[in-house]
Amino acid sequence: MIGGDYYQRNVNCLAMEGRLVSISYLKGATVEINLNPVMRNRLTLTGSTLRPRTVEQKGAIAAALHRQVWPLLEAGKVRPVIHQTFPLAEAAAAHHLIESSAHIGKIVLTV
Repeated sequence: MIGGDYYQRNVNCLAMEGRLVSISYLKGATVEINLNPVMRNRLTLTGSTLRPRTVEQKGAIAAALHRQVWPLLEAGKVRPVIHQTFPLAEAAAAHHLIESSAHIGKIVLTV
């Protein structure tokens, strides 16, 4: 979701025949990219966004997510990477960590 100058780092992290799906571009929609790793590793770069889709399309995507991904989460086969949790009262500290980009994974607020 970063885009901008971070995009090349995402490309460089991909395994052979890896796929990078962009769903947003917080650091800008315009990027300059070295195509050598894309070609050498047979990478796929693609993107999507929900905004222009119809309510019906969004509903179908949500249903497929519930059917295909939720069981993997419930079984513990797939799990998010949590960098750190913060109580809601420390939301400012959580935002500070987000802005520092010194984390890998999700930052979670708890109540």
